[in-house]
Amino acid sequence: MINVIEAKQILSDNFKKGAKAKISLAEALDFHLAEDIYAPINVPSFNQSAMDGYAFRFEDLSNELSIIEEIPAGDTRTIQLQKGEAVRIFTGAKIPDSCDTVVMQELTEVDGNRLKVKDAGLKLDSNIRKEGHQIKSGDLALKAGQQITPATIGFLSSLGIPTVEVYQKPSVTILATGDELIKPGNPLQKGQVYESNSIMLQAAFENVGIEAKSVYLPDNLKQTILAIRKALNDSDMLILSGGISVGDYDFVKPALEANAVEQLFYKVKQKPGKPLYFGKKESALIFALPGNPAAALNCFYLYVLPVINNYLGKEYPFLKTASLPINQTYQKKSGRAEFLKAYSNGTNIELLEGQGSDVLLSFAKANCLVYLDEQENEIEKGQLVNIYLIP
Repeated sequence: MINVIEAKQILSDNFKKGAKAKISLAEALDFHLAEDIYAPINVPSFNQSAMDGYAFRFEDLSNELSIIEEIPAGDTRTIQLQKGEAVRIFTGAKIPDSCDTVVMQELTEVDGNRLKVKDAGLKLDSNIRKEGHQIKSGDLALKAGQQITPATIGFLSSLGIPTVEVYQKPSVTILATGDELIKPGNPLQKGQVYESNSIMLQAAFENVGIEAKSVYLPDNLKQTILAIRKALNDSDMLILSGGISVGDYDFVKPALEANAVEQLFYKVKQKPGKPLYFGKKESALIFALPGNPAAALNCFYLYVLPVINNYLGKEYPFLKTASLPINQTYQKKSGRAEFLKAYSNGTNIELLEGQGSDVLLSFAKANCLVYLDEQENEIEKGQLVNIYLIP
């Protein structure tokens, strides 16, 4: 059995990134960039009016100006102004080279083609977006690993970039085991429980933009061996839920061995989630999670999600951490780490009722996990504790 730090190191040693692919910007939402992107143009690519108004030379400010032209957005003409002249201009339109100032239309007085400026605070270059003020050609625009958001897509489109290189998402299969499990919507008999792990884990994958396939398995060694074999052929990642402990009906570990999966670790000195398995076969990575739902979700966030995040190309794959004071005293046994479901209001930490490995109610209310290492026995009210932020 290994500790949490050792388990995370083994994870890191087996991180792999997804294959790179070139895709259109229109289908790139939620992917992660697999390349640094440099600006091919200045943005804006010309001096641009920031508002509807009038453009002129600042040195003519004290004079009544003659309006000689109107320039809408998209007008590509080259217009030259002489001393004492101005142009009507609209937001986004190209500023004539001979102009250096724009006054907003609300602060002017216009009589026919005569313009008087009424803006006492107007300065040289007012209301002009200078060429390249957002980004200059050749500058680093976005770094590899950045997630592509709607804003990212808009920005890349403004650079004239139609395609991007991204990390492909892994294919994932979830196998849920247990004769006691039935699907929600069916009548529940004594001794049965509604199966929640697979749909919960599917949702956790969907939360990071991955569609995972889910299959239910009875407690049967032969069927488990065959299902694992098929999943390893079809998937980049295999997640098993339940059946990884040492009971008479726990067939996952022998089924993994029968499929020649290389065990990287099995059992971690932690609560919840001690019977956690991590292995690999060729390019596929395999996790066998505990059957208790809170333990399974705990292991997903702490171990599965970092592997996924790295696969997707995220710069820092592990959960974000913080330190805050706790609002109560808590005692634990030394010898293994604990992850406690908690709620942070940004100032302190409240431990939630229901810390059992089967309890999802408290997990549904939690926004962080308090981490106590294996050496700690007691934390006192007001003490700073380390937390993992739940995404």
